[in-house]
Amino acid sequence: MTEDPVATIQDYVTRALDVTKIYTMGDQETHALRGVNLEIYRGEYLAIMGPSGSGKSTLFNMIGGLDKPTDGMVFIDEVDIAALDSYELAWMRCRKIGYIFQSYNLLPTLTAMENVVMPLTFANVGPDEARDRAYALLEQVGIGDRWNHRPGRMSGGQQQRVAIARALANGPAIVLADEPTANLDLKTGADVIAMLSDLCREMGVTIISATHDHKMLDICDRVAWIRDGAIERVERREDLDIEVGDIRTT
Repeated sequence: MTEDPVATIQDYVTRALDVTKIYTMGDQETHALRGVNLEIYRGEYLAIMGPSGSGKSTLFNMIGGLDKPTDGMVFIDEVDIAALDSYELAWMRCRKIGYIFQSYNLLPTLTAMENVVMPLTFANVGPDEARDRAYALLEQVGIGDRWNHRPGRMSGGQQQRVAIARALANGPAIVLADEPTANLDLKTGADVIAMLSDLCREMGVTIISATHDHKMLDICDRVAWIRDGAIERVERREDLDIEVGDIRTT
């Protein structure tokens, strides 16, 4: 993806405008986000990076509609998701956003196929179409032969591939990946990152990853660095000084 210096609103899939988040416990206030502004392009791979406690996860949750800002606005396809009621927000999350979690969050009693079918069922997709779509996605992420296996019979890398297929099931505009490699070994984590990048290109999906994993820097289009609840800078991959090597090698 090439950043356009004259990009218009239509070029952005999501925007955070002056977003603040304050958590209150008794007399104590924690300012998790301090007036964050961030514009994310359609079809790009953006990594949100920062130390623990920087506000990275809070910003991630705002973009994903999992939490609402204390002040400011978050837009997805120019809809202010902070202004949506619970039904509208559930509709938006089901159809516009896919989620990938570091702990996979697969239902242990369901097969790989059934885990991927679940969001399709919530979107009122018919059972035959849902199964066909789920199987095609499992094939696409390289584990079609495991469609009838439950999570307990799969490796961590295989479970994360199921989670990726599930995230893509409803053809979302955005996939949010929260530390997607945290529970994986180095090689498997590298494979998952590369696969996410390939899917981003092939399907035109925007991928936003909150991560500590510097292997992401070899794949992403841009990096948003966050510290103390504020965006320090946003850099394009080619402008980074960090050398992380080619993660596709063994």
